Amino acid sequence: MSDKRAERIADFIEPLRVRPGAKVHLERDFDPRFKAGLKKRDGPELLRTGVSLLAEYQERLAAQDTYGVVLCLQALDAGGKDGTIRHVMSGVNPQGVRVNSFKVPSAEELDHDYLWRYAKRLPARGEIAIFNRSHYEEVLVVRVHPENLIRQKLPEGSFGPDIWDRRYREINRWERYLTDNGFKVVKIFLNLSKEEQRTRFLKRIDLPEKNWKFSAADVRERRRWDDYQQAFSEMLSATSTRWAPWYVVPADRKWFARICAAAVLAHTLMEIDPQYPEVGEEARKDLLVTRRALEREAPAGAHADPYTARHSP
Repeated sequence: MSDKRAERIADFIEPLRVRPGAKVHLERDFDPRFKAGLKKRDGPELLRTGVSLLAEYQERLAAQDTYGVVLCLQALDAGGKDGTIRHVMSGVNPQGVRVNSFKVPSAEELDHDYLWRYAKRLPARGEIAIFNRSHYEEVLVVRVHPENLIRQKLPEGSFGPDIWDRRYREINRWERYLTDNGFKVVKIFLNLSKEEQRTRFLKRIDLPEKNWKFSAADVRERRRWDDYQQAFSEMLSATSTRWAPWYVVPADRKWFARICAAAVLAHTLMEIDPQYPEVGEEARKDLLVTRRALEREAPAGAHADPYTARHSP
């Protein structure tokens, strides 16, 4: 990554990265209101820059057709996942991006191993797949509500106290397998404070156009706040690896969270550094022959090659 932009982005997101092997205590180690000294008025321009970078590198990713990217987004309710996706991906070609939202598993999904439904939604080479919630639900919601393990039809003896450590290992190995095969995995946790979540819930109640987003189930889950904080802390500690790092994005300020998410994804693409395929000598000769034929078709008074005419110095 010789691009100076890449160096600046890497420096910007470094405080958000969970170092492999670090013991994370979420509330102690990461401030949901952190904003890196930026002002809200700086937000629109910085986000536009990030969106432009993503558009540039996504086009190169698709053209090269060698790597794919899996972006995992995790957050508590009202953490801003949908808005982050909408704003950060606003400039990319929708043909090269797929957003997958994972709800309560279906009967068919429960008849398979717990990673099966996520493996089905992986990107093709040249694509970006966004997991709005992801396979980490299997060590978060399922951990906070262990009764869900019963629905997963696990064999007798699979419910021991080591089940979560085992799943961490399995997930790490799966992500290493994906990375070794050309599919980069990058993971963002939108870190929301309890007070900001309360404020956003009230807004959903107060504004009629947002009532549809409110669910009483979200408030019931809020009562398990401490359990989720512990589950998130242990997940971040156990599964941030060199090949698939976690980034904890401060989410209390939506404008800053979106800048961070764009920077993390842009950094991932710039690390891949996809290149446009080079055209071989024979293909280049064919292009020149075709160009001359098209130039001869120019109508009277028109430039033989309007593009060259517009862009020549």
